[in-house]
Amino acid sequence: MSSGQPIKVWDIGVRLFHWTLVLAYAVAYLSGEVESDRLHIIAGYAVLALIGFRFVWGFVGTRHARFVDFVYGPAATWRYARSMWTRAPLHYLGHNPLGGWMVVALLLSLAAACWSGLEAYGAQGHGPLAQAGLVASAYANGDGGRDADDDETHDAEGDEFWEELHELFSHLTLLLVALHIAGAVAASRLHRENLVKAMITGYKRPQGPRT
Repeated sequence: MSSGQPIKVWDIGVRLFHWTLVLAYAVAYLSGEVESDRLHIIAGYAVLALIGFRFVWGFVGTRHARFVDFVYGPAATWRYARSMWTRAPLHYLGHNPLGGWMVVALLLSLAAACWSGLEAYGAQGHGPLAQAGLVASAYANGDGGRDADDDETHDAEGDEFWEELHELFSHLTLLLVALHIAGAVAASRLHRENLVKAMITGYKRPQGPRT
């Protein structure tokens, strides 16, 4: 049962990051197979910028936005997981240990998807990683080690590799998103609180027992 006055937990930076990332990832994922990839690229850059913001905010943001507040060790994580099966589950004002590790997993998976996407884009001669590929190709041609056909084959293989890796992490992120939603629903019912509403308003009610 909820008790006490609502407490401000999520600052405006965390809330804007969360919902903007939801939109950017959805656009990036859904536009991944269209013939014109301009929208996909813009959304991908947006996701990358948001990840960069969240990384910085995880160190300089408000209390519950910081990684130190929600990245717990194995013992605390296991203790919380066990408490979920009791009548008095542990309650955290910020992310619980399982939710905290899900945040980390999502950020890492998204970062990997963005990086592999940039590599694939660079292999096509575009984006911030294109110059490295062009320099390597020019060096190979000048050295005489490969001819034009070899370069085209090499570039195509590299493009295919990064494309497959990009798709892998994109799909992995979708799986993590599904688990994240399921976890949020389960935690909302378990603790009798609306976590979606909390991520909109920023407020949660304290409960006991909690940490």
